[in-house]
Amino acid sequence: MSKVWGPALLLVACLGAVLCDNQCENPKKDAQYSYEHVFSSARDKGVDFWDLPGYSRSVYAEDHALLTPESRVWAPNTYGWHNSMTAHLITPAKGPHFTMYLVQMKQDSKASQLDPKVERFVFVVEGNVQVKHDGKAIDLAANDYAYFPPGSNDTLTSAKGAGLCVFERVYSKKGKPAFQHGTTDDRPVLPVAPEVFVLRKLLPASDEFDFNIHVMDFEPGQYLYVKEIHYNQHGLLLLQGQGIYRLGNNWYPVQAGDAIWMPPFVLQWYAALGNQNSRYLLYKDTNLDPLLSP
Repeated sequence: MSKVWGPALLLVACLGAVLCDNQCENPKKDAQYSYEHVFSSARDKGVDFWDLPGYSRSVYAEDHALLTPESRVWAPNTYGWHNSMTAHLITPAKGPHFTMYLVQMKQDSKASQLDPKVERFVFVVEGNVQVKHDGKAIDLAANDYAYFPPGSNDTLTSAKGAGLCVFERVYSKKGKPAFQHGTTDDRPVLPVAPEVFVLRKLLPASDEFDFNIHVMDFEPGQYLYVKEIHYNQHGLLLLQGQGIYRLGNNWYPVQAGDAIWMPPFVLQWYAALGNQNSRYLLYKDTNLDPLLSP
């Protein structure tokens, strides 16, 4: 597919951007985003993937993976999640140093406390969850998030159900990161020139954190200026929109609900298409010495 369609997909991606030559205005900072397609079983209008026997857009290669909704395998009550379903998308089994998975919390569901060495980041895609931190109850809704540091005794429950994206890893530093929570659009927009996308980071950039979670917004026709190759690992969930993602020499049409694994040094590039803004959630390891860190 990549050799045949790569140049054609690049041409399609560029058509929407030619007029602005990557100088378009940044996506509107007050734009409204909907994540309804992440957990929905309904896909593009006129196309029902469930009626195509044997078909999947998912690809798992040595240097990247595209994991699409029709390939998710849901398991009940696993890995410390009670009255919940989990679908693991990225794990250390194939080389990453982190896990990324989706959780469907049902009514009266909860998560067990973590192994003391593990840290967890939870992003609420839909529904509501309740966190109890130092005896204080915190309500989180769609677009909210919470970070649980290693050794945390905090609890996570849902009375009415929720859909989550979760990142976990074994903490690799000697610091003491603190519990964090907030709302995505309350985070400051950071400078990214010469890029034109809107970037927010959901965790502090301070040295005690060994990863961060980025939220990146693109208007249709906008694309990454830098064709990135770097040592950092990524796990990505497309929350809204559609576009073309280049991974190595492969070019993939992607849409809301798709997840991507990017290991170190894979060539990566994104162009937003369609008629609505793209937004994706991105895990990135940070503040680590490339020589001493796996």
